[in-house]
This record gives sequence, C-alpha cells and structure tokens, in this order.
Amino acid sequence: MKSSITLTAFERSPDGGKGLARDTRVRWALEELGLPYQVRLVSFTALKEPAHLKLHPFGQIPTFEEGDLALFETGSIVLHLAQNHSGLLPAEADARARAITWLFAALNTIEPVILELQTAKFAEGQQPWTEARVPLIKNRIRERLKQLADYLGKQNWLDGEFSAGDLIMVSVLLRIKASGLLDEYPNLATYVARGEARPAYQRAFAAQLAINQPSA
Repeated sequence: MKSSITLTAFERSPDGGKGLARDTRVRWALEELGLPYQVRLVSFTALKEPAHLKLHPFGQIPTFEEGDLALFETGSIVLHLAQNHSGLLPAEADARARAITWLFAALNTIEPVILELQTAKFAEGQQPWTEARVPLIKNRIRERLKQLADYLGKQNWLDGEFSAGDLIMVSVLLRIKASGLLDEYPNLATYVARGEARPAYQRAFAAQLAINQPSA
C-alpha cells in the first residue's frame, strides 16, 4: 500500500494566493502526475516551531512527507517526484539529463537575480540605495531573459516535450510577470502563458487560491 503524500503550505500566503508561494510548484507537479495529496496549513508562527523545523530546518514551506521520507526545497521535491513517477522526465537518458539540467538552471541561474529584485523592492524598499539599485538588477534580469529567449526561440518547451525543467522554469518566470519585464521577450511571455494554460497548473493554482479566499 502506497503512503499518502502530505504537503505543507502557508495558512495565509503573502501573495494572497496568486500562485507565487512555492507550494504551488509542488502542487503543479503532483497534479501533472495525477498523484493524490493532502495539505497541512502552517501559520507563520508554526514555521519556527520545533515540529516544523524538524521537517524544514530553515523554517519555510513547502515540505513533502510520504511515509518515512521528508523533503524540503521545491527543486528536490519536484525532482524526486519526476524520477519516481512517469510524466515529468523523458525516458531517454540524455533527454532526461537535459530536462534535469533545465530544472537546476531555473533555480540556480534565473531565479536568484529575480529574487534579488523582490528583495530590493519589498524587503529593502525604504533603504537609500534602493532607487539606484533596482535599475541595475532589472538589467541583470534582462540579460538572463535574453539568453533564455534566444535559446527557446520558437520552441514550445525547452527541450522537446514539457518536463520538470519547464515546470520549474515557468514557476520562476511567473515571479516577474507583474513587473512587465517578461513582456519584453514575447516568446518567453508566450512560454509562460503556455505553462499556465496546462490543466494541471490550473488545478494547482485554484487549490492554492482557495485557501486564501476570505470566508463568506
């Protein structure tokens, strides 16, 4: 008998349920794979308590539990799911390796500079250096987006069929959708829209949004 999957998520997400909280990425993967799961909602206070820190030593979400296995970090969780269930990684070895490479590229090459912009605008917005720093960060983001756009070209996905690499890349790029930077690269904007249009993403987004809707 297979163990049930439990995912942790914010009791109230800082983005109001717009899909930017990282549990959405794992929900999306689970929906793509057709795996049932349950969600344990965690308050900001509970994130720093021993029970949660045992699962996630840095006091964040999401965490993933299945039987005796407990994981944190969305890249690790999505990769684990993709490697153990068919549907998010190609069967052919080289294509599989390339898809995994794109997963890491999204998290290690594209996301850090995007997070730098969010930190500058929100966490450091009142600092005297912010006004001068933000344009520099945006230009660094543009450099990465251009490189990615040039590679993607007219392809639907990064390497053949949709994979875990695309799932994570689209999730990362969604973080700058509201900034307008993505619209400067039409093929990337279309790429992200293509990911958002997937039924599995729609289900994941709806599930995350439902938690954050005010009760009637």
